[in-house]
Amino acid sequence: MISHLSESSVPERVWHTAQRWALAWGRIIYLGAVVLVLVLSPSSYSRMARRSLTRHIYHDTAPNLLGFTVLAALLCLVITHIVVVTALSYGLSRYALEMVIRVLVLELIPLTATLFVAMRCTIPHGAQLAQLRQSGHLAALRRQGGDPVRMELLPRVVAGVFASITLAALSCVVALVMAYLSVYGFNLAGLPSYTRMFGHVFAPAVTLVFALKTLFSSLAVALIPTTAGLYDTGERMQPDSELGGLARMFAVLLLIEVVSLVGNYY
Repeated sequence: MISHLSESSVPERVWHTAQRWALAWGRIIYLGAVVLVLVLSPSSYSRMARRSLTRHIYHDTAPNLLGFTVLAALLCLVITHIVVVTALSYGLSRYALEMVIRVLVLELIPLTATLFVAMRCTIPHGAQLAQLRQSGHLAALRRQGGDPVRMELLPRVVAGVFASITLAALSCVVALVMAYLSVYGFNLAGLPSYTRMFGHVFAPAVTLVFALKTLFSSLAVALIPTTAGLYDTGERMQPDSELGGLARMFAVLLLIEVVSLVGNYY
């Protein structure tokens, strides 16, 4: 009797898990489309909306600029030193700087910037939206004729995307400067060869893949955690928690990284 109940409950659990998975991804895709429409809609930029958007962009970007710049500089120094010393030991010194640029600027730094923004900004935004939903604030907005997506979700998503792209661009510039200083020092003797190598690495196709990777990674870290906080599954035992949103975010980032690697090297 017990084994029969256990066997009959396995398909139900699998079906229930598949339903929750499909529902979560459906909400992400739906909210992504809604946010895109709202971003392109002039009605989303009233005076109050602009004030809220500016506040979120400032709080997500400005306090993190100095700390992440220092972190990126230290990371670049350490990785550049490791790669250069290793390349010298194997007689591959002429490839060392190109390897540093490919590893840091194309792969590691943008991913680090998006994860930094996720941990510092967008995951807390999802927790804030969950608190607003649980306190009844979002329901009160709906009763008053307001749109919680436009008023609460949109500024947080746009601010997360802006912060992620800004930190990625800034850290890439820092990585390029620190890589040059680590190899050539404080002189301009290596600038011509460095610019030629930079142009060789950043071919048009690679630049396009890099830009798309940064954009979609920023969208993933800005949208997925906030979506998890906006909706209530209505389940007491297995709620769609922040952990589920975090897992989905990492899955999308991994997929984007794999696609970018395929686009760059195959």
